[in-house]
Order: sequence, then structure tokens, then C-alpha cells
Amino acid sequence: MVIIFVYMSHKTKREDVPNIVSEPMVEYAISPSRFDLFSGILSKSVKEFNPMGFDAIKVARTGFSKLVLMTLAKKISLNIQELANILHISERTLQRYDDDDIIKTEYAEKAVELARLYTRGEEVFGSIDKFKLWIKAPSLIFNGEAPVTILDTSAGFDMVFRELGRIEHGIFA
Repeated sequence: MVIIFVYMSHKTKREDVPNIVSEPMVEYAISPSRFDLFSGILSKSVKEFNPMGFDAIKVARTGFSKLVLMTLAKKISLNIQELANILHISERTLQRYDDDDIIKTEYAEKAVELARLYTRGEEVFGSIDKFKLWIKAPSLIFNGEAPVTILDTSAGFDMVFRELGRIEHGIFA
């Protein structure tokens, strides 16, 4: 997170008192690398998207187009079969959607969770490419499965998020 301090000065009528800082104002901004994944993918749904706040809820409730979903899949290097498994939708049904069709909210919710996971992975690994390699590599922590294969359940998402927290804090299995 980037913190920018902006100091406000005020003019005084007395000449013996110089212009001074009355109080600092603080502006918080999300660092660009963390925001890139969402801004590029979901910008067609929401102009300014906060992946960890109410914006994620709004997008999950209203849904977004198949084109946005497929852009997400391409950005995070998932093929249509992997995406369909995670969303609990058949590949054929997913293919039948037109690019402009709004996907059902249950699929949108999973897609938002997937995008949040990849954003978190990018934070922990320092690069989306490193995270993409890790998530597709079999791991003993996940009983020899690649983390991406257990994302078809909410428990799988929880396990992967917890493991990212462990990695971030230097706790390796």
C-alpha cells in the first residue's frame, strides 16, 4: 500500500505567525501491481474495483460477461477445462454463452474468488508468473495435487489461502 501525505497550510492574518501546517491529510492508494489483475479484467463491469471490499460483492451479485470471464482465465493461464471445473459448469455450457452474455451469479462469485486468490498469490510471490507456476505444481501439502485442482470447493480455496499466509510468514511444510 502506498501512503501519500498532503499537508494543508493556512494563511494567517497576523504577520508574526508564518504559514504553518495545520494538519496532515492522508490518502491511501492500492499499489499498482496488486490492482492490475482486477483493473484489466473487471473494468468492463466496475470502473474502480476494490477486490477485497464491497466492490467484489457487487460484481459477484450482478455478474459480468463471458468475455470478462475468459479474459480472467487467459490472464491467469487457465484453460477452459480448468475454469469449468472450478466454476462447476460443463465446458459445453460455458462455450454456449455468447461473449456479451452475463454469466450466472454463482459462476461470477467463484470467478471473483479466483481473481482474489490470484491477486493474493501475486502479493505473496511478488509476481503473478511465479504464483502461476506454484499453483499448478503438485505439492505434498495438498496430498500431491496441484493447488489449482482443489479450487473446485470452498474448502480448497480456504486451504490455498491459508498456505499463502504460511508462505508469506515463512512457514514452509
